[in-house]
Parts: sequence; structure tokens; C-alpha cells
Amino acid sequence: MSWLYLLLAGLFEMGWPIGFKLSQNDNFKFQGIALAIIFMALSGFFLWLAQKTIPIGTAYAVWTGIGAVGTLAVGIVFFGDSSNFWRLFSAMLIVLGIIGLKLTD
Repeated sequence: MSWLYLLLAGLFEMGWPIGFKLSQNDNFKFQGIALAIIFMALSGFFLWLAQKTIPIGTAYAVWTGIGAVGTLAVGIVFFGDSSNFWRLFSAMLIVLGIIGLKLTD
């Protein structure tokens, strides 16, 4: 169950930078900030649950990795961020690191 909590924490981790990005639009400023705060709280709560049985270093690395790669993907798909080879290759290395941490836990 802890790994499910950690996955949820990582997915919610993607929400706060997305909320901040949305808040750059004057018509969505306060809603975007509110969204970011809600996602921060949910992400932190699920990380707290996951750390009850997953070592802190593993949990933190996986949490930030999911958030980073997920946010990168959202930026590419929805905000037109660059998707060159080196960005995607680097994201793949993060994913491989997450898989390695899970396999060695």
C-alpha cells in the first residue's frame, strides 16, 4: 500500500507546478495558486503515509522523480515545452533510477 501512496504523492506533486503555471494567466491567477496549495498538501500527506514503511531517501527520490518527469510530460503535451532528444533522454534516466530504487527496496 505504501508504494501506492508514494505513486499518488508523486502524481499530486505534479499539480503544484501546474497550478503555478496556470496562475500566470490573469484570469486564473487565484484559482491556479489555490490549486497549487491543495496539490502541495495532498502530495505531502501521501508522502507522509508512504514514509511509514518506505525508507526516506527512496521515498523522496521516487516522489521528486515522478513529479519532475510527470511535470515535464505535462509541459510538453499541454504547454508546448521543448521535447528534444536530450530532455527526453534525461527524463528516461530519471525513470530508470526510480525503477532501480523500487527493484532494490
